[in-house]
Amino acid sequence: MIHIWVGGDHIVADVAIRPTDTRTLILDAARSRLLADGYGGLSTRKVADEAGVPLSQLHYHFGSKQGLILALLEEENQRRLARQHRMYAEDAPLWQRYERACDFLEDDLDSGYVRVLQEMIAAGWSNQELGNAVRELLNGWFALLADVARETEHRHGPLGPFTAEEAATLIGSAFFGSEALLLLGFDREQLPIRASLRRIGVMIRQLEEGRTHDARLPTES
Repeated sequence: MIHIWVGGDHIVADVAIRPTDTRTLILDAARSRLLADGYGGLSTRKVADEAGVPLSQLHYHFGSKQGLILALLEEENQRRLARQHRMYAEDAPLWQRYERACDFLEDDLDSGYVRVLQEMIAAGWSNQELGNAVRELLNGWFALLADVARETEHRHGPLGPFTAEEAATLIGSAFFGSEALLLLGFDREQLPIRASLRRIGVMIRQLEEGRTHDARLPTES
């Protein structure tokens, strides 16, 4: 209850005040430390200190450092995947929605999420449990792209020699591979990564509108 005194009158407001959930505090702190220290340098003690909770609370809620990171990655992944589902469900030409996906990539690079995801992918090569969990997260993206490809196939006919699943695999792999190369520091003078991704949108527009467009793009920034 909240007790308020207004002009000498005592008012009781039926509003419950709940402290921030301990699990949420730990996840927020882990997100901050991951962006600052990376996966390899993450310290559970630093996470607990930043969250302002005993280290035992971290182990109580997540079991281990790996459990904490997987919980955080799943939360971040689901939030972004839901964003992508909403965007692709919009009543707009597919090429416009695809361009939005390219814009989202820039947002995710700036936020640090992509770096964490790529670090987890690499760690999963030698850690089977981690690899299984990350693969499950990535499957959601490929499944979404396959749905979008099937929608395109239904509206515009065959996707050349590709099935919807094959087209989705190519597009998804192009994005995940591009993320890794961009994080390594490749710029437009070495590889036109961003321009290449956006050129796919030009191809989609040609398919949707049924005519040839000028495929030139502005200089990549």
